[in-house]
Amino acid sequence: MRRRFVTFLLLFGIVLLVSAPMARYMNENVPGIFVPKNLIDELAAAPKGTALNKGVEIAGRMISTINKEKLCHGVHIMAIGKEQVVPDILKAAGIIV
Repeated sequence: MRRRFVTFLLLFGIVLLVSAPMARYMNENVPGIFVPKNLIDELAAAPKGTALNKGVEIAGRMISTINKEKLCHGVHIMAIGKEQVVPDILKAAGIIV
């Protein structure tokens, strides 16, 4: 039997977290999703009205780490209903200026 090797590209999915309740809901109800407690706490500690900005910052940090450590070939940003902030996420990640 002859072996075949397949080359593939790996993408990480990044969901924009817009609040601590959203993060908790995802942990409890979305199979395959895990939001670490420290990120939920960080969102919960954001002053009222700034959770979206905190979520952008968190997503940017994650993408920056993924990029610097070359953990995968790219990311799929899921900014569900907040697509207009994708450029802000890329700025926070240092991808665009």
